[in-house]
Amino acid sequence: MAQVFDRSSNALARMSLILTGIIVIALGVTLNELQRSPWVTRQGQRPDQPIPFSHKHHVEGLGLQCQYCHTSVEKSSYAGIPPTKTCMNCHSQIWTNAELLEPVRESWRTGASIQWIRVHDLPDYVYFNHEIHVNKGIGCASCHGRVDEMPLMYQENTLQMEWCLNCHRNPAKNLRPTSEIYNMAWSGPSEQNPVWCTSTGQDGPTSQAVSCTTADPSSAGNPELAMMQMEPTHPVGLARPQPGANMQPHPGEGEGETIGSPLPLKLSMPASYQKFTSQMDLGKYLTAQYHIRNPEQLSSCETCHR
Repeated sequence: MAQVFDRSSNALARMSLILTGIIVIALGVTLNELQRSPWVTRQGQRPDQPIPFSHKHHVEGLGLQCQYCHTSVEKSSYAGIPPTKTCMNCHSQIWTNAELLEPVRESWRTGASIQWIRVHDLPDYVYFNHEIHVNKGIGCASCHGRVDEMPLMYQENTLQMEWCLNCHRNPAKNLRPTSEIYNMAWSGPSEQNPVWCTSTGQDGPTSQAVSCTTADPSSAGNPELAMMQMEPTHPVGLARPQPGANMQPHPGEGEGETIGSPLPLKLSMPASYQKFTSQMDLGKYLTAQYHIRNPEQLSSCETCHR
């Protein structure tokens, strides 16, 4: 009986399997790169806004703080888009006839909101809280980039889950003193520009428990940085009445009781500052002081997913 398949069929079958594997791998790599590409993530894209608002002009040129427009960034899960009134606070006095700003004036006259296109828009199933990140030492530029250098706003980072996880696995590289949250030019401490931090002992938000400065606290020109001011409770009735002293009614009898001084008594106590010359050392210190949760404590899906 004659053979149905030629001897070369075995080699052809092997080549077909190899070729199929190569195609599957290439397809997987292509799809992986596609979902990371700006076409999907919109990274670097500048959407056509109804008004070409320039952050560079308003932030770097005029010196406006982020909180002036984004009023809820420190106390809400959303940074907030400013209402038309915020624009009109200035533009009712300057550039009042500029054609470029006609949509702003039209919105003010009619009460209709300006239809801004969100640049940083996360999926609906992702829960991101601006408040906790800002109050835990994450600066605006860490996520949004150098907004003060953007004539037109664009998304600098991918905002994908991988990008978020890379930060949460090692938050120290991005943490900064809360006094530097809105400093777009912050680059971290170095040998030439060290940072000094100390514990304040204050209650309330954890970020208030740390005080950092870029001025040497031991310098003779900065004595106020080397001392922490405390206001202890002054015992009532220990001081003799002085002219102008405050009189407080006795809670039971309504009689006057003298407080020794009309002003709170302040005691100065030396503060122990720690010097940092690298971002990682400072970040590890702030991670402990801010009580940042480690990756194991963030393993619950409910942390980010609603």
